[in-house]
Amino acid sequence: MKEPLPIDMENARRFEMRWLILRTLHAAQPSGTSEVMIRNAIEPVILDVTLNDIRRELDYLEERELIAVTHRDSPVWRAKINNHGIDIVEYTVDCRPGIARPKKWW
Repeated sequence: MKEPLPIDMENARRFEMRWLILRTLHAAQPSGTSEVMIRNAIEPVILDVTLNDIRRELDYLEERELIAVTHRDSPVWRAKINNHGIDIVEYTVDCRPGIARPKKWW
């Protein structure tokens, strides 16, 4: 009998953080929100999340063309979900690996 593969906890944490960021930005439509508000929304789920973690994942999601990040030259970044990010959250398009979007159950 094959043993199950070990879970890479760091990857799982990052993938979950990306999904939570997308959900937060979806809820913050149409204006988007700050990285501080994103952290506040994620902290109950990922207790040790930092602003550096949030910024790293905002960069990733922006490179995937799911969000837009503004105010990078100010102390607090802002982000806004775009139409493709909305489609990911609303399950109208497939989600490539790298984001821990739960399977659709309805």
